[in-house]
Amino acid sequence: MQVFNQIGFGNVKGDVFGGVTAAIVALPMALAFGVASGAGAEAGLYGAVLVGLFAALFGGTPTLISEPTGPMTVVFTAVVVALMVPDPATGVIPENAMAMAFTTVMLAGIFQVVFGVLKLGRYVTLMPYTVISGFMSGIGLILIIIQLPGLLGHASPGGGVLGSLEALPGLFAEVNAGELILGVVALAILFLMPKAWRRFMPPQLLALVVGTLLAVWFIGSGDYRAIGEIPSGLPSLVMPSFSAEDWMTMVINALVLAMLGSIDALLTSVISDSLTRKEHNSDKELVGQGLGNLASGMFGGLPGAGATMGTVVNIQTGARSALSGLVRAGVLGVVVFGASGLVENIPKAILAGIAIKVGIDIIDWGFLRRAHRLSIRGALIMYGVIAMTVFVDLITAVGIGLFVANILTIRRLSDLQSEHVRVLGKAEEGYESDYEGLDADEKRLLSDAGSRVALLDLSGPLIFGAAQTLTRQQNRLDHADTLVIDLSGVPHLGVSAALILERIMHDAAQRGARVIISGIQEQPRGRLEQLGVAKEVHAEDWVATRAEAVRRACGDHATSPGDIGQPAEG
Repeated sequence: MQVFNQIGFGNVKGDVFGGVTAAIVALPMALAFGVASGAGAEAGLYGAVLVGLFAALFGGTPTLISEPTGPMTVVFTAVVVALMVPDPATGVIPENAMAMAFTTVMLAGIFQVVFGVLKLGRYVTLMPYTVISGFMSGIGLILIIIQLPGLLGHASPGGGVLGSLEALPGLFAEVNAGELILGVVALAILFLMPKAWRRFMPPQLLALVVGTLLAVWFIGSGDYRAIGEIPSGLPSLVMPSFSAEDWMTMVINALVLAMLGSIDALLTSVISDSLTRKEHNSDKELVGQGLGNLASGMFGGLPGAGATMGTVVNIQTGARSALSGLVRAGVLGVVVFGASGLVENIPKAILAGIAIKVGIDIIDWGFLRRAHRLSIRGALIMYGVIAMTVFVDLITAVGIGLFVANILTIRRLSDLQSEHVRVLGKAEEGYESDYEGLDADEKRLLSDAGSRVALLDLSGPLIFGAAQTLTRQQNRLDHADTLVIDLSGVPHLGVSAALILERIMHDAAQRGARVIISGIQEQPRGRLEQLGVAKEVHAEDWVATRAEAVRRACGDHATSPGDIGQPAEG
């Protein structure tokens, strides 16, 4: 595997312009997410620099821009809120709470690297869309709710979503009019800025500049909540100590962060592919994302992933290689190391407005409007995941959503597979005869043989969903003196279905019936041989075609030798 990303120098102008533009877009977002998380604006900047730098260096998508995103910020914020709960006995917040939060980010990065090394990239996004949509929409709602206090001019009341909702009536009663106006101005710019203007300046940056100027000129410095001083440079490393219980908490939260970050990044990589007509390397991208989050957590930065807005802006302004990501990280690095004073007067209300707009954009409005038309069950799963994401917790939402969605999928697969399990021939008492799909010669032979010959016709991949149907059909085979099992249309035989077939063959052999298998393909034959069914089926009864198997089976029960294969009279 190539170590570095595709860093090219054949399009330097486009890559530099794309990187600079992406940095301009990233700055207000990083500040907003840093403040929203509770870790501080500097944490957003550190994450934007470090995740973006390492993902650009070691990732597998040349034009992907990686930075703190709305979904990752919401999950990290939930982690911080949970860890900052005061001790019930002393009322003191654990002193290593933030160290645990950033160690969680580091562990998430390590998990992502492991996902990439194990080549799990292609499987990460194999989740039902109803679950992904509900999860993302729930995250969008969380981001909106926890930013409402900031929009009204107040500090976060703590307690996450429920704490913010409980505090809202009191916050509305004591609203800070000046900061509310700043937040509304920011939202108005973000929603109403003409598309033609967006080509020259990102609306987030315009909202940041206009809002800050309004605050400084008309409200006055010190009369509104501003970001304040941001430390220059990266913080020093500290080695805290954790208990076994702390490690368990961090590992569970890190797995959630790693999975969400991987899904977020790889979905954005697909968008990048569609715009550039190139194909990304999923496993390599996970390694790059993991190294970025590992570095970000190590230096007190937010977790990040592929950012759709930054990636699209990067590509549309000319970027074609990972050089643009390196330029973007360099521009933001200048802000961190030498120009942090330029952002200390930015009002927090403006950042709350920007974060709320991100939350609104994360909500899957298109699917919310149409979900009930496509599938009532799917819509209920999505609404359930949204509710659990917002009011319970993210792990429970994804876990229960996946469980219910997979159960419904298994049920649907079982119904579909039951259509590919048929008993053909003249029916015994209580069943209708079925000759569908047989040619004229096969129909005549089976009709003449009566119920003494049963044809078990199987097709399609047979996995555990088919096992129940095979079990139900087993009773229809007990009357036959000869059983033909046609596997010519089965490319794959799962363990559960194979075990039921073994039992059917064994029961037939036990009662003295002959078993003939036709058209079996390589994988099903290997699976049955592993189970040792050769002792139930004679070597000469493994035949190539169904027609040959039917002739051989019906030959055992013909009224005279001349009856076999002869055309019917009349």
